[in-house]
Amino acid sequence: MTTVFKFGGASIKDADAIRHLTPLIEAHRERPLVVVISAMGKTTNALEALLADARDDSGGDGYQERLASLKASHREVADALFGGEADPLKARLDTLFDELDEQHRRHRDSPYPEHYDQTVCYGELLSTTLVAEWLNRQGVKTEWLDARELIITDGQHQDANLDWSATTDAIRKRAGGDGRVLLTQGFIGGTPGGASTTLGREGSDFSAAIFAHCLDAAEVVIWKDVPGLFNADPRRFDNAVQLKRLSYAETIELAWHGAKVIHPKTLGPLKQKSIPLTVRSFETPEAPPSVIDADTRHDAEHPSCILRDDQVLLEVKPKDFSFMDEPRQHDILGRLVEAGAHANLIDGSAMQLTLCCDNKPERLEPLIDSLNADYALERQEGLTLLTVRHPSESLLERLSEGREILAERRNATTTQRLFRTDECPETWHLPG
Repeated sequence: MTTVFKFGGASIKDADAIRHLTPLIEAHRERPLVVVISAMGKTTNALEALLADARDDSGGDGYQERLASLKASHREVADALFGGEADPLKARLDTLFDELDEQHRRHRDSPYPEHYDQTVCYGELLSTTLVAEWLNRQGVKTEWLDARELIITDGQHQDANLDWSATTDAIRKRAGGDGRVLLTQGFIGGTPGGASTTLGREGSDFSAAIFAHCLDAAEVVIWKDVPGLFNADPRRFDNAVQLKRLSYAETIELAWHGAKVIHPKTLGPLKQKSIPLTVRSFETPEAPPSVIDADTRHDAEHPSCILRDDQVLLEVKPKDFSFMDEPRQHDILGRLVEAGAHANLIDGSAMQLTLCCDNKPERLEPLIDSLNADYALERQEGLTLLTVRHPSESLLERLSEGREILAERRNATTTQRLFRTDECPETWHLPG
């Protein structure tokens, strides 16, 4: 049975990191292996900035400078890996950059989501070209596959929907049994007509799950720069602890509420076929991992805390002093969907619907303009949303100490509280 590996941007951020892939892959060759790769380091961020430059009507040299910088950084990695034998590879990278430039020229006046998908996908195409060349020269027989021909989607750009039947057929036709490592891109797919699509930001985890589901894989392994999943972000909480076992359902809850653990769409395809997901450290592969499967017995062993910064609170009320009834809630949430926004907290009362959203102006401002036309709207910015899974009352009290609670939502397993960011600590501590 097949194993699927996924390597994120941090695991291939430079030449040394790419060299480190060889022993990790060679140590797991007892089964057929599919390797899903993200863009290198912060390349996706740089490509998004390049996209903004390409759409900027003010002109200037920013676009060309940024494109040249991206090209130089990838060529430098090729030189570091192959020295004087890098020229053929650099020629292939240059061809991809020429294609990227042409896509920007062709789509600069297209709708933003379409332009995004035709250009940002090149981060993964570049990284996998480098990695495939490295593995083959190291004697690891590797076949490079274009995920845009395998992950078949509709044309909903930036958050494409999968055609599972067509995708399964395409993947199974390319999955050989000749011992080669199959190496492909995360995050990206394609329409039947040949347009590039993306699966949502950080969608490479989902890509790995798609391949695992279609191939009835034995396991998915996601390689990170940490040994596993934690009950809080170790960069924000000074005493976060590793979660050694989690269920599919609990992991989905954490991801839904904003934990940077696993892409929210990843777990469904794995749960359907009982495929376990293991999170390991590429820096210390011998360290105990975190395992996600159907076992729910360990879900509440530790409370988990999730922080979302740069939040905006919207308090929406009918202008005629009437109830916030079901038709009005339906209308407001429909406008939220139309704007492409997501509410991280939703709470209601007789005359008010409260929404807490990420401060993403390109989606938030159209929503606010729409709501202002028909509702009384109050807005607060500079907020931090704390979500706690499996909290105790004493834990909530101590985490909220000294801060005004601007909004709150609770159920049997989850509490969310909204605070002013300037009242929150830079480093949090989970009370014992």
